[in-house]
Amino acid sequence: MTSLPRLERSGSATLLMVDDAPFLIRGGELGNSSAERAYLDPFWPGLKAMGLNTVVAPVTWEAIEPAEGAFDWTTLDDLLADARAHGMRLVLLWFGSWKNSMSCYAPGWVKADVARFPRARGARGEPLEILTPFADANRDADARAFAALMRRLRDVDPEHTVVMVQVENEIGMIPEARDHAPQAGEAFAGPVPAALLDHFAAHRDTLGTDLLTRWTAAGARTSGTWTEVFGQGPATEEVFQAWAFARYVDAVAAAGKAELALPMYTNAALIRPGAQPGQYPSAGPLPHLADVWRAGAPTLDFLAPDIYFPHFARWADAYVASGNPLFVPEALRSADAAANALYAFGRHGALGFSPFGVESVEEPARTMLAGAYDVVAQLAPLITAHAGDGAMTGLLPPADDLRAPHRVRLDDLVLEATYERVPAPSLADGVINESGQAAGTTRLPAAAIVIRTGPDELVVAGLGVTLTFAAVEPGGDVVGILACEEGRFADGEWRRLRRLNGDQTHQGRHVRLEPGRFAVQRVRLYRYR
Repeated sequence: MTSLPRLERSGSATLLMVDDAPFLIRGGELGNSSAERAYLDPFWPGLKAMGLNTVVAPVTWEAIEPAEGAFDWTTLDDLLADARAHGMRLVLLWFGSWKNSMSCYAPGWVKADVARFPRARGARGEPLEILTPFADANRDADARAFAALMRRLRDVDPEHTVVMVQVENEIGMIPEARDHAPQAGEAFAGPVPAALLDHFAAHRDTLGTDLLTRWTAAGARTSGTWTEVFGQGPATEEVFQAWAFARYVDAVAAAGKAELALPMYTNAALIRPGAQPGQYPSAGPLPHLADVWRAGAPTLDFLAPDIYFPHFARWADAYVASGNPLFVPEALRSADAAANALYAFGRHGALGFSPFGVESVEEPARTMLAGAYDVVAQLAPLITAHAGDGAMTGLLPPADDLRAPHRVRLDDLVLEATYERVPAPSLADGVINESGQAAGTTRLPAAAIVIRTGPDELVVAGLGVTLTFAAVEPGGDVVGILACEEGRFADGEWRRLRRLNGDQTHQGRHVRLEPGRFAVQRVRLYRYR
């Protein structure tokens, strides 16, 4: 039996350890109905060709417990066997009480018995297709099934093909900010649990801005009803609902971890711009509610974002700022997934990245993702060695219409990046495309990972990025390029393909990763006056 996968702190970073070694998830999430052997079988070679080392796959409550207490492990066992046969790891998604807010994957025997397994209700009392988190019977039935799943993994997966487990999926309350079932109404009229307020008091200096503002505006009370402590309105109802969801998920996760203590997380559907609580899946594990979830679900190891909206970097940064390691279990499968993956690993030393519906990725996104994952595989030892130490960053265009270079500080060095998102015309080697003229209209991803491997040594990898370098203090030494090589890392060793000190570096004036082609370059800098 191999060592249990675990999360391990390394300085300010968190690493996923598999077989006692750091492991970066180059993942892809299957479509909700794509995990059965008969359907998935022809897709495995393509997943391997895209550079995946992990498949993110659902296991549904209705499939494993079709009758109460009677378990069918066919789909799980097939998935484990097929992943092993293709050299893949798995992250399992538990579609239990909730999937995308709804309770669509609860078994029929749960759905049909609304007296025993009550529903959430809207403000007018109408029943919703959502199990209420305020019913012990709902929670306990889910927890028993999840415990059975983890017990099965303990018994049949000694190799730990499964490296992490997601508990529920995109939990959220919609179209109301909170549940209006009778049990929910009683809880909302009652006191805020002491455990939540104790957490707020203990973490006041690091509490998220939204929560701190609401709490202090009402007097930073240490007791009282929800409206007394947080004020009136949908935002307070969302905090209340988040606590209920978190406590429910914690009970489910704890039941599973008692059987097999794999790393566990839950994920969030994000907020559309301008949407208010009730207009999006409210009360999920969102950045502005992270402290509620952290207090209510301490069994979870972290919270994760499903990032489909623009401004990928903004959402990724928000999850890390709220105290989580970064894992992106779902993302758009467009060509930009390649760029977003590089940013996630470079900027945040991500545990992993995973486009959704990966079996359906088409060109050019397929080739682009394969290129990005090849870069991540080459740099994995450097990424895990430098995660959290301030010597590594990821570069992604901060805006579509970037008029000035994107300046990013890396310790005492400033990187000035420009991005090429269209194929360039046939110019002389290394010539900057000053006019912005494009050879076609295809939009290409542009991103890079930059790692300082020494005071004046860097590894730069990606595509569509041109870099110049400057000292942090103005008026000091000029930072020049002493040498630049293109090559590959193989088994941790650098293998040079060619030196680039001429046209490709614009006669020593910049480092350029061409648009549309992934490359890895080693750069040595020097300083002069």
